[in-house]
Amino acid sequence: MAQLDCAVENCAYNKSNCCCKGDIMVGGKHACCDDETCCESFADEKRDSFTSALEHPCRTISIDCEAVRCIHNSNYKCVADHVDIKGCGADSCRETACATFAEK
Repeated sequence: MAQLDCAVENCAYNKSNCCCKGDIMVGGKHACCDDETCCESFADEKRDSFTSALEHPCRTISIDCEAVRCIHNSNYKCVADHVDIKGCGADSCRETACATFAEK
């Protein structure tokens, strides 16, 4: 599991730059750079009025990853020690990105 820092403040799962979802999916099957990835688990706090599965934010999280060209991807799992998700002001998952992405 990776240490996750999430800068997507208006995601329903974000609490104090940590994720309350428990696990996330990073999309971007054909990504060649971080801006071609996204957090598929993003949920807009304004539109998605549900309570997360976990009450408390977690610093470490399991990350499934479709970005097969990333050096941290091992059999669709992220093996990086630390992951940054960016997307300040995002209104959809396509406005987020895995800032840790590094092309093989």
